[in-house]
Amino acid sequence: MNKISLTDNLPLISVVLPVYNVENYLEKCLNSVVKQTYKNIEIIIVNDGSLDSSIDICNKYANKDSRIKVFTKPNGGLSDARNFGIKKSMGEFITFIDSDDYVTDDYVEYLYSLVEKYNCKMSMCSIFVHYISNDKMINNGTGRELMMTAEQCIEKMCYHDEVDTCAYAKLYHRSLFSKICFPKGRIFEDIGTIYRFFDTAGQIACGFNAKYYYEIRENSIVTSSFSEKKFDLLFMTDQMRNFVDQRYPSLKAATKRRAVYARFSTLNQLLDVQGYNEEKKEIIRFIQENKEALLKDPKTPRRDRLAVRALSLGFHIYKLLWKQYLKIQRG
Repeated sequence: MNKISLTDNLPLISVVLPVYNVENYLEKCLNSVVKQTYKNIEIIIVNDGSLDSSIDICNKYANKDSRIKVFTKPNGGLSDARNFGIKKSMGEFITFIDSDDYVTDDYVEYLYSLVEKYNCKMSMCSIFVHYISNDKMINNGTGRELMMTAEQCIEKMCYHDEVDTCAYAKLYHRSLFSKICFPKGRIFEDIGTIYRFFDTAGQIACGFNAKYYYEIRENSIVTSSFSEKKFDLLFMTDQMRNFVDQRYPSLKAATKRRAVYARFSTLNQLLDVQGYNEEKKEIIRFIQENKEALLKDPKTPRRDRLAVRALSLGFHIYKLLWKQYLKIQRG
């Protein structure tokens, strides 16, 4: 990577941090942001109706650092907070950090160096995945750097191959938000928007070096107890699939794989949940209906192939095998 000169007249970059009841993690996040090697940043904190001491922590940091701007609004969810932060920001580029995660000191510098190097409007980096329960850290980076088209990024996203669906760990030119916003009232909002950013940007500078620490806790969206809101994953994924299938017909196999993955992800969270029998049946029907196509697709990840075959043995056997797989994966 060609390092940028930090003495140049660099553009303002807005770092948007939605905050909601994260008093135990917020200082670690803010410490990582204020230490950025790229200094021409503004830090837009959106307090989304927190009920704990998060706002006091935000104000404490704002009193010490003039780059920090704190806004408070009624609780509207992560998407609404991000949209609010975008409107309040002034930067030529925008990046997002979840306030219970943290980043490396050169997070912003690295993302900006990529858009400068490849002369494009969007860049991304890889993430570290940190399982808090056992302190296991996984580096998802491969070390590669290259320019990819929107079609290439969407395909890789659909196969979980280097490219993820997260709104964070990416840098966006302000113009990308002229027609795209995050869907208010939905969770799993990233899968419903990132493909549109790829499509609008056209070309994306991909730096697969991990610069973002994603913290997985017991109360995260991924690991928390099931609620009907988690069916949003299916809605968002199917919305993505419909758009991509029309825009990029060559990616139909990829979007089908992603749709099946979304069903497996939802089913896995329903394994120990009473009720939702019709929803479970519909999910299993969808998987079984598409299993042959997945097994024939050479790009289908090995985990998917194993999951499809395990489910063919019956729901209860699949449940046992999935729980055993989780134990192995998380150490």
